[in-house]
Amino acid sequence: MRFYLIAGEPSGDALGAALMAGLKELQPDAEFSGVGGPLMQAQGLASQFPMDELSVMGLAEVLPKYRALKRRIGECADVVLAQKPDALITIDSPDFCLRVAKIVKAQSNLKTIHYVAPSVWAWREGRAAKMAREIDHVLALLPFEPPLMQAAGMGCDFVGHPVVAEPQATPEQAQDFRTRHGMIDAPLLLALPGSRRGEVERLMPIFGETIRQLHNERPDLRITLPAAPSVAKRVRELAADWSIPPMVLDAADLPEKRVAFAAADVALAASGTVSLELAAANTPMVIAYDMNWISRLLIGRMLKVDTVTLVNLVSETRVVPEFLGRNCVPDKIAPAVLKVLNNPKAQQDAMRLTMERLGRDREPPGLRAARAILQTL
Repeated sequence: MRFYLIAGEPSGDALGAALMAGLKELQPDAEFSGVGGPLMQAQGLASQFPMDELSVMGLAEVLPKYRALKRRIGECADVVLAQKPDALITIDSPDFCLRVAKIVKAQSNLKTIHYVAPSVWAWREGRAAKMAREIDHVLALLPFEPPLMQAAGMGCDFVGHPVVAEPQATPEQAQDFRTRHGMIDAPLLLALPGSRRGEVERLMPIFGETIRQLHNERPDLRITLPAAPSVAKRVRELAADWSIPPMVLDAADLPEKRVAFAAADVALAASGTVSLELAAANTPMVIAYDMNWISRLLIGRMLKVDTVTLVNLVSETRVVPEFLGRNCVPDKIAPAVLKVLNNPKAQQDAMRLTMERLGRDREPPGLRAARAILQTL
């Protein structure tokens, strides 16, 4: 069987690589072509062009590359139509991937499968109906997404979230981390202000003031701050005047990052899938996030849910405190962090239930996704 895959981001590259491994396990003669990063290439994909060309976010960044991206869309569609694979599998990156699928569908009856459902449960529910014009089947990461995709006219399988397949640090490794860094008995807070420059610029001052207030209550508090390489320099600059100097880690060092997650007593984190990483490490958390006032206004009007934290949504609880938009202020965040630090068990049942519902202790998501594709075909 032949498959054409497209991934446009590192997260999609990881999903694609696990999927390819699953397809090879179930279908040893599987052949692959398309666009992917180093992980997919390690599974045997000869990328049509560098995946980095597609890793563009934001209107200001996309506009200068619009013509090049449009050309790549046409090139991908041409290759798919010429090869006639058993399926076109697009992985996240909908702005690029769905445009390729649209051209392919207009000129063929090839099966189209999209990996990662749009978050229509949160906002812009019309995206599912629009996607159904080009996509036959969806592979969903969250257990409540299939009915929403099916209602829009697509097949859909929940295949599990990749976080459940990620290795976790042991208690011994966490204790060794604390020993190495001289924080055996000190309460340890994990600060996670995001990986994009805009997030870091907005959240670091808020986190810094929150930590100053926490320091007044807990002078023995220690801070660990995993920083993405793209923003590490700026993170260090913004943290220079924090009342508790944080230990800044290289977030690209995944083993050390996982150990830091496991060693922490509590996390203060930006909104996003990081809440699932923390739940996987059994680290209780407080979520804080803000954006520019225009985005805050628009998204506030469109938002359909009363929480954006995935642990709350998947577990169907509201045990993880979140402070968004106008509520993202230190005077509200600091007391919540102290409360979680003093009572970490309040979140443990919800985190455990979240991991169970996302597929922990079941087949790996990549293998489940591969099985779903073969059953669909």
